[in-house]
Amino acid sequence: MDLKSNHASPVLTDPAPVNKSRLGMPSGLLPYPQPGMGFSSGKYAIVPRKKPGKLEDVRSNGWLDAMISSSPPRKKLLKDLNVEVSTDDIDNMTSSWMLKYPSALNSFVKIVNYAKNKKIAMFLDYDGTLSPIVDDPDRALMSDAMRSTVKNLAKYFPTAIISGRSRDKVYELVGLKELYYAGSHGMDIIGPASHTACSNHSNCIKPSDDQVKEVNLFQPASEFLPMIDEVFRTLVETTRGIEGAKVENHKFCTSVHYRNVDENSWPTIAQYVHDVLRDYPRLRLTHGRKVLEIRPVIDWDKGKAVEFLLESLGLTNSEEVLPIFIGDDRTDEDAFKVLRTGNRGYGILVSPVPKETNAFYSLKDPSEVMEFLNSLVRWKELDAPINAE
Repeated sequence: MDLKSNHASPVLTDPAPVNKSRLGMPSGLLPYPQPGMGFSSGKYAIVPRKKPGKLEDVRSNGWLDAMISSSPPRKKLLKDLNVEVSTDDIDNMTSSWMLKYPSALNSFVKIVNYAKNKKIAMFLDYDGTLSPIVDDPDRALMSDAMRSTVKNLAKYFPTAIISGRSRDKVYELVGLKELYYAGSHGMDIIGPASHTACSNHSNCIKPSDDQVKEVNLFQPASEFLPMIDEVFRTLVETTRGIEGAKVENHKFCTSVHYRNVDENSWPTIAQYVHDVLRDYPRLRLTHGRKVLEIRPVIDWDKGKAVEFLLESLGLTNSEEVLPIFIGDDRTDEDAFKVLRTGNRGYGILVSPVPKETNAFYSLKDPSEVMEFLNSLVRWKELDAPINAE
């Protein structure tokens, strides 16, 4: 599978100027930035810890509402609101939702019948999809059984992990060389060297025997690396006094986890992030499951990453290809939306409770994800031999 992408470079949506020569390489390949490139100062400024600004800021701009709506499970929301809901009402609501977003397991025959004579391309989120959601992100480990399942899946279908985590971290957690990895919501993409036409591009890693056999494909936000690192350092310092807060540097984005923060402190942590972002107009905030994520203001997300990988692998013909994306997070909706447009493929939402989504199907948890992936492997084993590479 040679990479032949002519994918257009992402365009900044803010008015700040960008070095076009670095974002306009015809091949779509971007080198790692040299120290000090893209910013006038190569030094990182640490902002002293201080009290957050007016909490009205995060209340008026809807941040708190978004944090609350994207975080607690449905039962907790009903309890907190003192709403009396009968079991029958909840069951009816779930049944109605399942009619709209049926189980991918129950719909498996329908899915594979549609996939006949098509090449399936698999895209998987990591947290909450291949591993359970846990209080400590460092302990979100996929099981050996899940790893074996994904390894078998990749024998038959091109398979990519597209995660909000850094590319290095998600590779460390998964540890399979035969996959494509897109970290930082698709802003840092690599693939197996055996499937990649590296040619003589300066930003392609020429693997040696003692290296992981991968090659860099695409980094549309390289310009922002120093800025992201600066914001990360600042937020580590400013949130130090908030018990349970955890700030992670995912290379091309920074995440502030509040899963273990007392709910009474959510306005404070949101205001800290708000105050820092006020000084960085080229960065924006997105919401995940009990996490605030700071990203570059560029036209790039998981949906764009799916499109890039499909184009790179020569899999853009919707008559011959069926992309499937499985994910559980709000950021996965960008990929679901891309696949829903023109019925290009299937998005599968992983969620134990009903919620609005652009997906076509649903699965309850990672155990059902593994069952679905194993079913795909068994179907392919019975249907046809492994495709020659």
